[in-house]
Amino acid sequence: MTLAGFVSVALIHLLAAISPGPSFVLSVRSAASEGLRTAMGLAVGFGLAATLWAAAALLGLSLLFEVVPALFTALKVVGGLFLTYIAWKMWQHASEPLPVIAEGTAPRSVFGAVWLGLIAMLANPKPAVFFGAVFVGLVPVEASLADKLFVLFNIFWVETAWYMFVARVFSLPRARTAYGRFKSKLDRSFGGLIAVLGAKIAIT
Repeated sequence: MTLAGFVSVALIHLLAAISPGPSFVLSVRSAASEGLRTAMGLAVGFGLAATLWAAAALLGLSLLFEVVPALFTALKVVGGLFLTYIAWKMWQHASEPLPVIAEGTAPRSVFGAVWLGLIAMLANPKPAVFFGAVFVGLVPVEASLADKLFVLFNIFWVETAWYMFVARVFSLPRARTAYGRFKSKLDRSFGGLIAVLGAKIAIT
């Protein structure tokens, strides 16, 4: 692959990563309500999931979805239901106060945050189709294994870095204080938004 090819994949992926979606909402909410450490773990989970979807696209999963559309539909429905479950949990705990974050600790373990980020992004199979479409035009069929591994590494760090940036911004004391002041309304709004996005994933 050429340098231009690598840069093009990175830029297209970055634009896709920063577009608002369930992952962004979860990142903002986790950073403001649970702190930087938790949100950083979530970012790593998002990065791992994006990499897995990209690897699946390179292996031909997007083509399999075209051949067996029922599989794609089933995955979308399951993913939409999982996001709806997350939305319901947000609504359920919306009236609870912000947890107190002591120095060096977080309400959710880092592993738990990574796992949540991984599962939340894997709940949406559309990235496999997105990466498949991008790779068709930018990753040559004859690309070496080293080139493909570099593309996957690039996907991981771009996705992770973006959500770590979001985590940092929304974990600052001012953002946390503002979030705490309107937590009940914000959690219900975020929960409603995730439910809508989950439904959209399932039916489109």
